[in-house]
Amino acid sequence: MRIGFFLVALAFAIVNISGALAGDARAATNKAESLCAGCHGPDGISTSPLLPNLAGQKDQYLVKVMQEYRDSIRHDPNMKALMQGLSDKEIEDLAAYYAELLTRG
Repeated sequence: MRIGFFLVALAFAIVNISGALAGDARAATNKAESLCAGCHGPDGISTSPLLPNLAGQKDQYLVKVMQEYRDSIRHDPNMKALMQGLSDKEIEDLAAYYAELLTRG
């Protein structure tokens, strides 16, 4: 009985770990400043009511949205131009940067 419980718990842990993105927030600092801060604010909080805040967003959501702009699934000429040259890894790094932004002290 204990072994069965342990195996189920282990399986859930593996699924949760494998679902997490491997973005490197530090690697994205310069890209965030040069690509995103002009519209979304240097701290990820937009001053425009028409632009979303990025700080504290879930990393998986940000990856999905940025890839959709890059891949022309979502349509915005400004975002397309900014995302166009980014690799999946660079997008994951940016997502990690903004996901962690509100938790930094």
